Order: sequence, then structure tokens, then C-alpha cells
Amino acid sequence: MFKQYDVIVVGAGHAGCEAAAAAANMGSSTLLITMNMQTIAQMSCNPAMGGIAKGQIVREIDAMGGYSGIVTDKTAVQFRMLNRSKGPAMWSPRAQSDRWKFAEEWRLMLEATPNLDFWQDTVKGLIIENVEGTSTEEGLNETLSVSGLDNTPSPSGRGLRGGVVGVITGMDIEIRAKSVILTNGTFLNGLIHLGEKQYGGGRAGEKASTGITEQLIQLGFQSGRMKTGTPPRIDGRSLDYSKMEVQHGDENPSRFSYLDTPEFAFKVKRTDAFENGPEGQIPCYITYTNEEVHEILRTGFEKSPMFSGRIQGLGPRYCPSIEDKITRFAERNRHQIFVEPEGWNTVEIYVNGFSTSLPEDVQYKALKKIPGFENVKMFRPGYAIEYDYFPPQQLNLTLETKLIKNLYFAGQINGTTGYEEAACQGLMAGINAHLKVNNKEPFILSRSEAYIGVLIDDLVTKGTEEPYRMFTSRAEYRILLRQDNADIRLTPKAYEIGLAKKERLDRVHFKQAQTDEIINYFKKESIEPSEINPALEAIGSAAIIQKVKMFGILTRPTITLLDFAIYSPKVKEFISKYDLESIEQAEILMKYEGYISKEHELADKQTRLEDLILHDDFDYVRLTSLSKEAREKLTKVRPRTIGQASRISGITPSDVSILMVYLGR
Repeated sequence: MFKQYDVIVVGAGHAGCEAAAAAANMGSSTLLITMNMQTIAQMSCNPAMGGIAKGQIVREIDAMGGYSGIVTDKTAVQFRMLNRSKGPAMWSPRAQSDRWKFAEEWRLMLEATPNLDFWQDTVKGLIIENVEGTSTEEGLNETLSVSGLDNTPSPSGRGLRGGVVGVITGMDIEIRAKSVILTNGTFLNGLIHLGEKQYGGGRAGEKASTGITEQLIQLGFQSGRMKTGTPPRIDGRSLDYSKMEVQHGDENPSRFSYLDTPEFAFKVKRTDAFENGPEGQIPCYITYTNEEVHEILRTGFEKSPMFSGRIQGLGPRYCPSIEDKITRFAERNRHQIFVEPEGWNTVEIYVNGFSTSLPEDVQYKALKKIPGFENVKMFRPGYAIEYDYFPPQQLNLTLETKLIKNLYFAGQINGTTGYEEAACQGLMAGINAHLKVNNKEPFILSRSEAYIGVLIDDLVTKGTEEPYRMFTSRAEYRILLRQDNADIRLTPKAYEIGLAKKERLDRVHFKQAQTDEIINYFKKESIEPSEINPALEAIGSAAIIQKVKMFGILTRPTITLLDFAIYSPKVKEFISKYDLESIEQAEILMKYEGYISKEHELADKQTRLEDLILHDDFDYVRLTSLSKEAREKLTKVRPRTIGQASRISGITPSDVSILMVYLGR
């Protein structure tokens, strides 16, 4: 039934979908295996994409030709640009999506992708062959599969340089491929906790995946356990929205994709208590817990799997359960609850901020004490899920495993949390799997080029012992890594490797040309006091007394480029020729020119260290001038460059100097 594929992707969550789309669009014959074709790209948790730093990641995915931004634009019910009151480095787009339309649109786009096949099945093992015969382990020249684990090497994995050549499915079908990408999400030995109940599952209603973890451990991989949770879903018809604060979308909503994607379907009128907001968007609502809610929740703590110790894995620090919040922030008498609709034509509501694994009766009693929830009806309770992950220091920066060639990990299997973090890893794994099987150079983004580069470098270099979540504070070059310029940063790179289409590159060139024209105009042209002083007076800025260059006035923090257009007819006439995206880009580049220039200088200095390559077979043990800790950590992580080595916890500047002296010799 099956040919030999270039790439097999295991799992069709956000990582798997982006991986499959990237590999197929670059020309690789690709097979996407999922245990349920009806849950492709399902939003298992909240029905939203983007947010702080996450929105930047989605725009980066889109800039390179990924699908997440387009799908979000087509299925959004609300759009907001977060942090508008702060500088542009902090602006972060976020959209609420119609959960069902989101999954449907993803599937339709994948089905329309050439070179991509589908197979509904589980995967219980990998087919590994010692393709180069470099191992000294007896029996490794035989094919290693889930049925031949007795022939695998010791847990140390030393000497193993085998390569993956396919998978074995739950139906005992062998499917061969040149590379395999594992994107198993929360399904590896997944265990669902609800009060004192626990049962196997990857998410509610779907069974866990077994076999892969056990095989990888025997092949020498280290694994761990993590946990995540989800809140109850409730009937929106049973809520009293008059007791809550309304949260509308933006007056002039933007979009995620740099392409002219269809505008949001902000035209559907809901039939329940939700009122359509600006541009027809569905609003969210905000309410709060109180001491009475907290007291009810505390009555269930003795049955909580988290407090009783039944859950061993660490949960996400920045998205704690409601019981965790009550314990960690005992001084607070209330916590914010976001009431988020799951779509246009459903009454199901996501209770953001109320993630819990307490018994369902305790959940229900506590919910009824939240303002607006007095008559609440629950569709399904919240629960926690515990699952296997593999510490990401076992990966190269391409997301290929160090132990098994042509095997890639992406998503929650690497210890991350969030759709966006998973999607960008899938994209990069799909790109690099394609490049590897075609004997091309790997595609690696640096920390100064993309949030995606920051995320992967953090994972591979530093590892994580708790679910990793991206924040703007994790990026040292965030003035360079803005959401507005992701296309300028990444589309040319993606075009070079064959992923981004020429349409995207042409749009980038057009945007850059328009931006340069606007900047040149403001640097070249002067303005009379009579033309701009009314604008300056309106915003409380000092008036000018003589003709000056417009660029100098625009650098003032309180004035905008559109202020010029409002009060100066000649500027209005000039600006009318350009689109808002180019105008915004030009204003940011002019206002923050000094800061951007300094950050470029810092990035260039760091790039010099990134150019100093450390080979895989570098023997750190014999460099006795290094500290013992440095030798151990460098041997474990095996950094690709001096720059990456410098970011390993415990590596000192003197250690870096020793490495540079050695390389110089």
C-alpha cells in the first residue's frame, strides 16, 4: 500500500500539521499519520492563537509560508493587538478562533497540499537501522523495531549512530521513510486525572499512545513527565453576562497573515446573549472568583491529584490551575476569569483561568458562586493530563535527535506548551527533514533573527524541566524581532530554501520600497510651524518657531505620522499613496532608529561567536584547562557554535575564552 516516503510525520496537532505542510510544500513526499482524522489541528485547550510573544511566532510562521496565520485569519471571531500602550517591540496580535472552523480549515488546506498523504492509525514503534555500521554494540546491525528491543544498546546510548528508516503502526504495518518527525503532543503514555479518578488518554475521549517512549528509552534517550490542564466547558445560555465586564475586539482589526487572506467572518449574528462588537466580532467577558469560590475549591484539595502526589510531572508555571493559584497566591481574594466563546454557532464556553483537576462536583459547586455563573450548566469538567516528554538537550538545533539520525522531535514532546510554540517547531522540523533527505544545508534561525530561533536555542542549549512558554523577555533582541517586520526578516530566507512563494517575496519588496520612500520623504522634507504647531499643541508638545525637517519632529514620543497627515495637506496628499502597513513600518523605523541601530550592533557582535563552529566530535574532556563542570556540560549539550556554548548554564566567560584560544590554534 505504501511507497517509501521522504518524510513521515507522526501526530496531526499544531506541530504535526506545520511539519507536514512545510515538508510537502518544499517537494518531499510526505505522510501524515494521525489516530483520528476528525481531530486534525484540534484546539484542545483555549480557542485562541497568538498573545504576548506567541503572536510574533505566528507571524514568523506565516512569513515563512506556514499555514497557522492564514487559518487563524479565516476562522477568527475576534482580534486584538495586545500591549498597544507600550512600544512596538511589545505589540502582540491575538485572535479568538472558531474552534471547529479552525480544525476544518486546517484539514482542507492540508488536503489541498500536493505531495501530502494521510493515514489514520497509531504509531507504536520506529524502525531503526545502523545505516553506517559505526556502533560497537552487538546486534545493532539488525533492524531495531518495537519487536526487537532486546537487541538495543545500553541506556547510555554510546556508540549508537543508527538512523530511522520508518515506523510500525498499531495495525502492525511497516511504512518506510527517509526521515520521521515525532509530534506526539500529550499522547505518549498520557494519563488523565479528574479528582481521584485516573485513566489513560491523550485528551478527553482519545486513547494514549504507547510503545514509542519505551523504545526510545532503550535506545538511550532520557525521558521525563510533565503535566498540563484544561478548564471545564460550560453552556453559554446558562450565564448572566450583565454581571460581567465586556471585552471587545479592536475597532479596526488587523490580521495574522501578510497575504491578502479573506477578511474575518465578522458577519454572523449569534443567537444567544452575546452581542456582536466592533466590526461584528464576538466579545469575550471577564468575571472574578471570590473567597466563597476559594473555600469550596479547598474542600476538594484532599482529593486533588496535584496535592495528593498522584501527579508527578511539573505543570506550566505561567498557566497554573485554579487550585495552584489559590495556594501560591494565598494573599489574593479573587482571580480573573475570562469567558471565551468557542465559535460562531455554538453555545459552548471556555472558562479561561479556571484550569482544574478537582472532582467534578467540586468544580460545579465552585463555578456556581462566580458572578454571572449562578445558574451555570457544565458540558464537561476540567481535568489534568500527565504525559512523557524528552528533554530537548538531546536535539540538534535542526530538531534532529543527536542519537538517531533523521529522527526529529517537535512540539510538546520537547517540553513546550502552547499551540504557537508547537507549530513553529513543527515548521522547522519539516523544513530540516526535507533539506536533510535532499543533502542540503540545514536551516537554523539565530536568536537575532526570530523568536523561533530564541525558542529552539533555549530548548536545545538550556533544556527545560517545566513546560516552556515563550515571552518577549526571553528575547534579547526584541526590538529587532517585532511582529510588524517578520516578513522582512524571514520571507527572503524562506524563499531561498523553497518554502515561501514568490508572491510573498514580491509583497516584501513592495513593502520595503514603500517604507523607504516614506522615510526618505520625512528625512528630506521640511515643515512650516503653521503646518505642524496645531498638532503639537493638541498633544501637549513644544511648538516649533522655524521650518524644520519632519523627521526630527516625528522622533518625539507623543506625535504620530498620521498627526502630520491630519494637519498638513501636503503630508496628507503624500501619505494617501501608501498602505497602512508600510506607514506603520516607516514610523517605527524612524522613531526607534537609534535603538534599532544599537541592537543591530549587539547582534552583529554576537554573530561573530555564532560563526565559530564546534564540530560534533570535539573532545572537551581532554581540555583540562576547562572546569570540570564546563567539560561535562559541553560534552552533554555538544553546542554547534561558540555562541551557543556561551549560553549554556554554568559556562563562564573564561571557559569561552579557552575554547576560542584552542580554536585559534
